[in-house]
Formats: sequence, structure tokens, C-alpha cells
Amino acid sequence: MIPGFEAIVEERIKKAQKKGEFDNLPGSGKPICFEAPNVPDELRMAHKILKNAGFLPPEIEVKKQISQTRELLDSIEAEGPEKTTVQKRLNYLLTKLDTLRGPGCTAALARDQYRNQMIKKLS
Repeated sequence: MIPGFEAIVEERIKKAQKKGEFDNLPGSGKPICFEAPNVPDELRMAHKILKNAGFLPPEIEVKKQISQTRELLDSIEAEGPEKTTVQKRLNYLLTKLDTLRGPGCTAALARDQYRNQMIKKLS
């Protein structure tokens, strides 16, 4: 947060506590549910076990790989075969992510439109 802003926020929270504005809020005294509400009951235990074991959903794993590949691509200064190889890897991962998301993905459509516009301009 912005220095000084934290102090203002903290002060306002303390004032609200003293006034009792946080008393009797919905869910007060109940445990916080950190599980995803959109996961069916019969799959929650499996999701919890996989999460505790460090497994990620395929889409999240691919996003993580994309982020790492982009960082690697940014760190390569000179144009050459190494940069081309990393760029191809990035394109592959982006395509894989689009495939995992399924048909009608707006990112895939936008990228296709951009590619088609570039082809038109270059031809």
C-alpha cells in the first residue's frame, strides 16, 4: 500500500471497531470457507488432496509455464536460433492453453484476428 495510506486505513478500521460496526455481520462466529464454492461436493475431497499434494489444474500449470517462458524470452537479448526456439515454445503453450479452454475462447479469436490482419498488411 501507499505509505501513510495504511495508517489512515488502520485508523478508520479501529474507529469502526470501537463504534461496533463490525458486530453482528453475516457469518459472524462461523468458520471461513476457503474452498471453491463452484466445486461439486463429491469432488471437494479430491480437489483438496490434489491441492495439498501440489498439483495444479492443467490450465493453471500451462499459464505458469507461459509466464516462465515469457520471462526467458525477455532475458534473451540477441536475435538468433535460441530466441526463435523460445518464441516457438511460447506459441505452442499459448495454443495449448486455448485448446484447454475450449472452443469460443476470446483470446484465441483475438489472436487469430490479429494474425489475419498482419498477413493482410504484409501481403
